[in-house]
Amino acid sequence: MDSNGIHDKCESRLYIGNLDLKITEATLLKMFSPFGKIVSEDFLWHTRGPKRGAPRGFAFIQYDTREEAELAKEKMHGRLACGRPLVVRLASEKYMLETAENSMKASGEGHKMHLTGGAMGQTSRSAKIAAIKNKLKSLEEDNSRSKKQKKTDDTS
Repeated sequence: MDSNGIHDKCESRLYIGNLDLKITEATLLKMFSPFGKIVSEDFLWHTRGPKRGAPRGFAFIQYDTREEAELAKEKMHGRLACGRPLVVRLASEKYMLETAENSMKASGEGHKMHLTGGAMGQTSRSAKIAAIKNKLKSLEEDNSRSKKQKKTDDTS
């Protein structure tokens, strides 16, 4: 498989979260099949501990095309299922959203992190460090651009 094929696969794979524990694999497939051909589905279960065998509350659905995945995302995100709003997004977006969220939290809201915890507590230490480094780099680039702009303004 070429790298384009792998990229296309990620683009047509959906993350479905905030699932009520009463929702079964069959129900999930029934809910999402009107939007296109489902190639595969991963319904996640607890594999150990006291909740072993119980659903984890999220799943992944792979559609045949990106267009089908986009349509399902558009129609199903925020829709109530068993009284809970579904979270539906491209699986590739989940990582990008977490990274963006972490770098935003790292800048300017560091003092709040310890009080709230939030999504940061669930992120690995190395991912937090990477997000902070990226934010620092972008701030340094912005700073150097504004200094260059000032020099240009002074000389003219």
